Amino acid sequence: MDGREIYQQMILDHNRKPKNYGKLENPTHQIEGLNPLCGDHIWVYINVDENKKIDKITFDCTGCAISKASASMMTVSLKGKTIEEAQEIFGEFTTLLKGPSPEEHKLGPLKIFSNIWQYPSRVKCAALAWHAMSGALKEKEKVSTEAGEEKADA
Repeated sequence: MDGREIYQQMILDHNRKPKNYGKLENPTHQIEGLNPLCGDHIWVYINVDENKKIDKITFDCTGCAISKASASMMTVSLKGKTIEEAQEIFGEFTTLLKGPSPEEHKLGPLKIFSNIWQYPSRVKCAALAWHAMSGALKEKEKVSTEAGEEKADA
């Protein structure tokens, strides 16, 4: 399998069987995210424990396969991380989406999204859940990929 086939397979797998999908009861942080251009709509629910670690993280969404797969993979990668670590991974992931980077990163399986920058209309799909997570940890109630609503963190 070449890189593109692996990418497609991972996206399809996480779209069909998303990890940590559904509403989390009594989260310490929650947020709604919207990508008005393509209609992706996500809700991210996070429970941060007394040690400032992400104890639980789930999501619910309506949207494309890329958006759902990115959210699913995000929840897997952030569970057990501190808020600071989650924000660091957010920065690395959003940098990865912008184009090829010589920087080393600790994204593991998330590097599957490293070529999405070649499809500009899909970058916001992959980034939405991440902006929502970051916004939730900053106590925001809503983020959007477009101006006019509270803009997603850059």
